[in-house]
Amino acid sequence: MHNTRAITPKALRADGLLLLAALIWGLAFVAQRVGMDYMGPLTFNGLRFALGSLVLWPVAARTEGMTRLNWRAGALSGVILFLGAALQQAGMVYTEAGKAGFITGLYVVLVPLVGVFLGRRSGRATWLGACLALSGLYLLSVTGDFALQRGDALVLLSALVWTFHVLVIDRYAGRAGALRLAWMQFSLTAAFSLGGALLFESFDPRAWGGALWAVLYAGVFSVGIGYTLQVVAQKDAPPAHAAILLSLEAVFAVFGGWVLLGEALTRRGLLGSALMLAGMWVSQLGSDGRGER
Repeated sequence: MHNTRAITPKALRADGLLLLAALIWGLAFVAQRVGMDYMGPLTFNGLRFALGSLVLWPVAARTEGMTRLNWRAGALSGVILFLGAALQQAGMVYTEAGKAGFITGLYVVLVPLVGVFLGRRSGRATWLGACLALSGLYLLSVTGDFALQRGDALVLLSALVWTFHVLVIDRYAGRAGALRLAWMQFSLTAAFSLGGALLFESFDPRAWGGALWAVLYAGVFSVGIGYTLQVVAQKDAPPAHAAILLSLEAVFAVFGGWVLLGEALTRRGLLGSALMLAGMWVSQLGSDGRGER
C-alpha cells in the first residue's frame, strides 16, 4: 500500500519555509552574477557568508550549548557548503543567472539517485526524471561541438555538492540544533572563502561599491535567512520532498535574470529548461516521503 505524506501544521510550515527559501535563493543568482563584475568569487562568498553568520549570531548564541555532535555536524556541513558555494560562484563568472539556477536545481534528481548508494529505494520515476533532466541539461548547456561550457560545468559540479549538503542537513538538523548548525556552517564557509581569497585573489575594496547591494542581499537574505530556513524546515520535511520545493529556485532565477538583468533564453534553452524542470518534478513521483530512507 502506498504511503502518503501526512499533511500536518508542521509539514505545512516546513513547505512554506522551503518555498520562501527557494524564492530568496532564486533571486540571489542575480546578486551573485552582479557581484562577479566587481570582485572574485571567493571574496564575494567570504563577505556574504561572514555577513550571514553575523546576522544569525544573536539568535544562535541564545540556543543550546555546543556538544560533540554540534561540532561534528557543523564541521561537515561547513566544508560541504564551502565547496558547493565556491564551485557555484566560480561558475557564475562564465554563465547566466537563469542557466545557473536550472543547473543547480539538478540536485533534486541527484538526491534520490545518490540515495540508491546509501540503501534508499528509487523507483522508475526517479530514473525517468533523471533522463529528462539530463536531456534538458544537454539542450541548455552543451555547445555544438559537444562540449559542456566552462561555467555550466562548474555549476553542475556544485549541484553534486549540494546533493550531499541536503542529505547531511537532513541527517543532523533535528539532532544538532538547527540554528547553531546553520551558524557554524556559515562561519566556516566565510573563513575558508576569505582565506582562499587572500591566497588566490586580489583585494580592491575601492571597486566593491557597485556590488554593495549584491553582497547585502546575498549575505542577509540568501545566507542569513535562506540557509537558516532550509535547516529549520528540513527537521519536518523528507529530503526528496525538500529538494523538489527548493528546486523552484530555478524558476525564480530565470524570472529574476529576465526582469533585472535582461537575460533571455533561446528556444533551445527554453526547451532545455522545461525538460530539466519536468525531470526535477517527475523524479519525485511515487516518493513516499520518509519511506524512501
